[in-house]
Amino acid sequence: MSVSDRPILIKKIKKVSGGGHHGGAWKVAYADFVTAMMAFFLLMWLINTTDPEQKRGIAEYFAPASVSETTSGSGGILGGTSLGEDGPKSSGSMSVIEQLAPEAPPDASEQAGPSNLASATEAALRAEIERREAADFASAAESLRQAMQSMPELAELSKQLIIDQTPEGLRIQLIDQEGRSMFENASARPNARAQVLLRAVARVINQLPNRISVTGHTSAQAGSNRASGPNDWSLSSDRANASRLILQGAGVDPDRVYQVSGKAGSDPLYPDDPSLAGNRRIAIVLLREAPVLPTDTSL
Repeated sequence: MSVSDRPILIKKIKKVSGGGHHGGAWKVAYADFVTAMMAFFLLMWLINTTDPEQKRGIAEYFAPASVSETTSGSGGILGGTSLGEDGPKSSGSMSVIEQLAPEAPPDASEQAGPSNLASATEAALRAEIERREAADFASAAESLRQAMQSMPELAELSKQLIIDQTPEGLRIQLIDQEGRSMFENASARPNARAQVLLRAVARVINQLPNRISVTGHTSAQAGSNRASGPNDWSLSSDRANASRLILQGAGVDPDRVYQVSGKAGSDPLYPDDPSLAGNRRIAIVLLREAPVLPTDTSL
């Protein structure tokens, strides 16, 4: 066979780009899937970390412009609004800020039983009554101090008056000073100075409804080992009762007197020196009143 009679063979080679069975299209699809998953988890994270007010703002941002509320003068999509009414150039939509109260747990009603609610209400009532009573005592004490300074006949006696609050109530003490006694020597009759002070105290007592107690005190004899002499008990009691009569004569209701007693020298104002004149005194206490609480009818 000659060279010219040989058959001519043509070989075609098909080139496949990418080298794979499906080419590189799967990579694009996988990248889109990963991007979509990342966007999904990012959205879930944003929803979990935003509060209701921020969620409402995001919802309004993506809401159609035709249904969004606006106070713009021109209206429409491009009408525009101002940032709010709290700035110097405010003329647009009002900014509304809602403070959302935390929701109570579902079992809150079960956790707080009737007994807990009753005790909480009783404690709150007692605290409120004590607060108001302390405020009333402070106001009464201040009015007495002002009266002492405004009236000439009382101004010179202000040093013989001690006002303080004790666990029992508002205590007003009329004390002796050297050369300025409230009572005559060994007598239960108050002198003119004591009567003026007692009438001033009565005006303050009449401002409040509290009951009162009146207690008389004496001092120990100088150089004596005993705090109270044999007659000091009756003398201190008689002085307290005489003070009560002057208070009632000045307008104090007799039914408000809870107790009249004498302690002689057993409770000195100056324990380091029981013989001081300041230990001889009359103590008038506006008693703290226990709150009247409703009875528990559930028992």
